[in-house]
Amino acid sequence: MGLHVFALCVVALFLKMFLVSCYQGYHRLRVVAFTNPEDAAVFKRAPQPAERPQVIRAARVWANDLENIPAFFALGGLAIALDSPAALTAWLCVVFTLARGLHTGAYLAALQPWRTLFYGIGVLCLLGFCVLILMRVFSLYRA
Repeated sequence: MGLHVFALCVVALFLKMFLVSCYQGYHRLRVVAFTNPEDAAVFKRAPQPAERPQVIRAARVWANDLENIPAFFALGGLAIALDSPAALTAWLCVVFTLARGLHTGAYLAALQPWRTLFYGIGVLCLLGFCVLILMRVFSLYRA
C-alpha cells in the first residue's frame, strides 16, 4: 500500500509543478511579455526589462518546491525501502502532497498565514519520515 500511495503522490507533485510552469507560461503569453531576447524575438517583440509579477511569484513557488519535494522523494522512498509502517507512511505521503498543493495555491494567491501553515505541515511530514526511518534503522540494529 505504501509504495502505491507514494507513487501516486509523486505523480501528483510532478503534475502540480508542471501546472506551475503552465501558470508561468500563461502569464507570459497572455500579454506576450518575455525577458529573454530570443523568446521575445519569436513573437517579434522587444524583451521586457522585468518578469511579470505572476511569473516571479510562480518562480518562488518553484524554488520552494525544489527545497522540499526532493526531500520528500528521498525520505518517502527510504521509508518504503526500509519497510516502515505502511499506513503511517501512506498517511505522511498524502498529507505532504496535500500540504504542498495547498501551499502552492496560497503562495500564488498571496494568502498568509495559510502559506506558512501549509509549509509547516509539509515540513512536519518530512520530519515524520525522518522519525520513521530512524526508528526502523535502530530497530534493525537491535534485532
